[in-house]
Amino acid sequence: MFKRITLLLSLCLLSFMALAADNKPFTGHISGVDLLNEYPKFASEYESFSPTTADEKAMQTLAGKDILVLFGTWCHDSQREVPRLLKLLDQSNVKVNSLKLVAVGYDKRDPQGIAEQYNLQYTSTIIVLDKGEEVARMVEKPKQSLVKDLINPNIVKN
Repeated sequence: MFKRITLLLSLCLLSFMALAADNKPFTGHISGVDLLNEYPKFASEYESFSPTTADEKAMQTLAGKDILVLFGTWCHDSQREVPRLLKLLDQSNVKVNSLKLVAVGYDKRDPQGIAEQYNLQYTSTIIVLDKGEEVARMVEKPKQSLVKDLINPNIVKN
């Protein structure tokens, strides 16, 4: 009887380990639409966030700029800040030059090496680039507000 229980527990442990090994977070580029469709926590935050009219107007400062978002689908800060950014961009109708969403793993790496290129330390990290030059960086959570941290030139890299 003891051997059967030991065998059963061993099989359960091996099955659990196999499932855990396959449960790696998504890494790489993803569109905002796919992110919201595939990750309920992101969609829920997107739906519940209500930007102010002042924030929507202030977002126009980002027109023509590039926005790079390095985040983890597993990260609570990312689950809060990334959907808020997407909602602000959608509701303000600002025409940014590009928006790149790059998901990283638990090790804060992505297949293309973008996180390493931009020296990612913490998620989420939102970087604003103007003609290739970094002009703002919001790390984990805003110091003032998401909009102010991204548009205020005095808040470069927190």
